[in-house]
Amino acid sequence: MSDESETTADEAASGDSEDPNDEVGYHVEVGPDDVADAVLLPGNPERVDKVTPLWDDHDEVAHHREYRTATGTYDGAPISVTSTGIGSPSAAIAVEELARADVDTFIRVGSCGAIQPGMDVGDLVITTGAVRQEGTSDEYVREDYPAAADGEVVSALVAAAERLGYDYHTGVTMSADSFYAGQGRPGFEGFEAAGSDELVAELREANVKNIEMEASAILTIANVYGLRAGAVCSVYANRVTGEFRTEGESRAAETASLAVKLLGRMDAVKREAGADRWHAGLSL
Repeated sequence: MSDESETTADEAASGDSEDPNDEVGYHVEVGPDDVADAVLLPGNPERVDKVTPLWDDHDEVAHHREYRTATGTYDGAPISVTSTGIGSPSAAIAVEELARADVDTFIRVGSCGAIQPGMDVGDLVITTGAVRQEGTSDEYVREDYPAAADGEVVSALVAAAERLGYDYHTGVTMSADSFYAGQGRPGFEGFEAAGSDELVAELREANVKNIEMEASAILTIANVYGLRAGAVCSVYANRVTGEFRTEGESRAAETASLAVKLLGRMDAVKREAGADRWHAGLSL
C-alpha cells in the first residue's frame, strides 16, 4: 500500500478527512448520528453551558477548536447546539459541515448591540433579515442577494418569546466582520475607519435594529442550500443610550430551544395537512 493510501485510510478512521463530501466534518467533527435536525448556534463555546441546562438531558458529542457540540432533548424534542466562534467565516464552516451531517434548521443564539431607542438591555431581537456587511457570504453569492430569515423559524421564535413572556423586537440586523471599525467603534489609539462615525446613525435611520457578527452569513448560506435559519440575540448594549450589561443570554437560549420544539410541531401539522409550508391557517 502506498504512503498516500495509508494517509487517506488513517484520516478516514480518525474523522480528520478534508473531503468536502465527508459526513464527519473536519472542523466540527460530527456526523449524522451525533446531531439533531435542528441546531442552535451560539458563538462562544462557553455558552454551550448556558444552553444545555435548559434541556431535559444532553451529552457533549464533540469539541474541536471553537466548535463545541452537545445533543439532547428539550421538552422531548431532539435538539443540538454547536458553538461557532466569533465572526462569519467560522460560522460558515459550522453551517457547511452540519449541513453535511443532515442538519436542516439553524438558529443563531447570540448577543448584540441595539441601535434603536426603546430597546433595553436584556431584550431579545428576532432577526427577519440582515444587512450583509460581513464578507463571507459574498464568496457564496452576489452581494445583492438577500439575507432573509426563514418565515417558519421567525414565527416559531416569536411564538416562543410570547409564551415565555420575554420582551422582544423583530426586524433587520446588520452583521459586521469586525467588532471595532466595522461597528463604528474607534480602534487602537482612536483610529476611525472611513465612514465609521456615521455608520450607526445611517443604520438607525434605515430602521435596522441591532448589530452582531454572524447572522447574515448563516441566513444567506442556509437560503442558498434550501435550509431553514433564523437568529435570536439578547441585547447586551444599546448604542443610543450607552447602557451595557451582559444580560439575557439564557432568555435567547430558552427562546431558541422552545422554537425548535414548536418547529417540530409545525412540521407535524404540515405533514398532516399535506402542506409544503406552515402558515397562519394551520393550527398548532
